[in-house]
Amino acid sequence: MVKKISKALNRAEDIILVVMFAVMVIVIFAQVIMRYVFSNSLSWSEELGKFLFVWLSWFGISIGARRGEHIKITMFTDRLSFVPAQYMNILSELIVLGICAVTAYYGTVLVQTQAHVRFAGIKISMAWGYASVTVGCVMMIVRNILSILQSVEALRTGVDPRMEEEEA
Repeated sequence: MVKKISKALNRAEDIILVVMFAVMVIVIFAQVIMRYVFSNSLSWSEELGKFLFVWLSWFGISIGARRGEHIKITMFTDRLSFVPAQYMNILSELIVLGICAVTAYYGTVLVQTQAHVRFAGIKISMAWGYASVTVGCVMMIVRNILSILQSVEALRTGVDPRMEEEEA
């Protein structure tokens, strides 16, 4: 069950990130062409590029967790033997989960306070930009829960999940 959820989340994240990155590159490229070839600029392109970059950044925290590239993971758990590493992973994931929950809460408050303010160029509510904080943190919370479940399963079975991933 955990693997199915994780696989579906990975696929959705990958698709969303590739599409957002492609749109950002196209918009910025179009702006460069408009500015330097046609001596004109698109009034909305800079804001849309920044907007997409912020969303990509907040989505990126979840991908960092998926790949085990956050410093809290590699700095501690990779240096420990199997059982202590699993307990340290659970502890560190709970700490990060708490931080993400607080950040998601205040991100939601920020979304609500900015709902009536609009971006000047792209004419959408600034709440959409700030929603990236909440969405990114919620995705990270899901990753934290999946990682905790993986560690609990590893402790139950005695099989190191890192070894399974390397064999796959």
